[in-house]
Amino acid sequence: MAPNRPTYSASEASRAQIIGFENIRSHADDPRAPKSVYDPWRPIIGKDKPAMLAISGGGAGGAFSVGVLSAWSELGTRPSFQIVTGVSTGALIAPFAFLGSDYDGRLRSFYLSDDARRLVDIDWRGFGVFSASLLQGKALREMVEDNITPEILGQIAQQHRAGRRLLVMTTNLDTQRAVVWNIGAIASTKRADALHLVRQILIASASVPGIFPPVSINTVVDGRRIEELHSDGGSSAQFFTLPEQLIVAPGRTGEGKLHIYVIINNALIPEFSMTASKALPIMARAYAILLKSQTKQGLIALYNFRQRSSIDVAIAWIDQQVPYSMTDPLNGAYMRTVYRIGYRKTLEGRLWTRHPEFTISQ
Repeated sequence: MAPNRPTYSASEASRAQIIGFENIRSHADDPRAPKSVYDPWRPIIGKDKPAMLAISGGGAGGAFSVGVLSAWSELGTRPSFQIVTGVSTGALIAPFAFLGSDYDGRLRSFYLSDDARRLVDIDWRGFGVFSASLLQGKALREMVEDNITPEILGQIAQQHRAGRRLLVMTTNLDTQRAVVWNIGAIASTKRADALHLVRQILIASASVPGIFPPVSINTVVDGRRIEELHSDGGSSAQFFTLPEQLIVAPGRTGEGKLHIYVIINNALIPEFSMTASKALPIMARAYAILLKSQTKQGLIALYNFRQRSSIDVAIAWIDQQVPYSMTDPLNGAYMRTVYRIGYRKTLEGRLWTRHPEFTISQ
């Protein structure tokens, strides 16, 4: 069993800092005026309508985003995004989507090969019941370490200095708050421990609670070290675009001319499947329903914000039922199928919609 962490209070949690890294994280629900929080994070805009790409959670469904990005590159119409955000599986894709089309092959190699199956490293000690998670998480850590190299970090830092922004969301389990990390700002510090921190953040964002172990991130408050526990950003929101205070602000907002592309790595339509009358399948099925509902509500909120602002929104998601089993979460056939859906619809110009459509599958 893991050793007990030093206890700390909510007040201490609100003041905790990572030594050597200032202004590299914020909360999605920060009650202060969004401009005061996000101004230092704003991209340097060199065009009339900058583009943002938000990549959602969805586990193996991340192959859908890879299909979209691959076809978009092939068409030659893929923007150079000023902002890229990632949550959960989207956090693993985001750094390479941020760096551009040259990295499409790396994404295809991971999501379409058998490499992903290595992540299913079940913790047989009590089948996960008496440990922090069902899976050990060692394979996920190794995958991130193999792909997020010092060279990749250097390229992210270079793009950050050029004015582009890469943001990743985790969930602080202790505070129950979504934390948004400015990955480019971390990379640009040139600190020796920047690479380790970026890897920790990406692993945490992709670590579904109970499936992968949470990630401990060391912080300091009043000269005392505390350990924060961070896990799946998708526990807080399936995708991230703008701070909550901005989206829910009353009245019409003039939040710049921005084109936001949102890729949802999940099906939002109801998907029929008989549920076994056992605890684990019931919990898994209920969790899947919760994620669908959470994603739909997030898209509705973004659409309502679009109605009273000057932004444009384009949304893509898996619009057909593809057989999927929670007992085989990284099934290769499933990933190849959703990849082809994203790839084909992008090439055919049928991918994007301007408002949420939750059509019921018959």
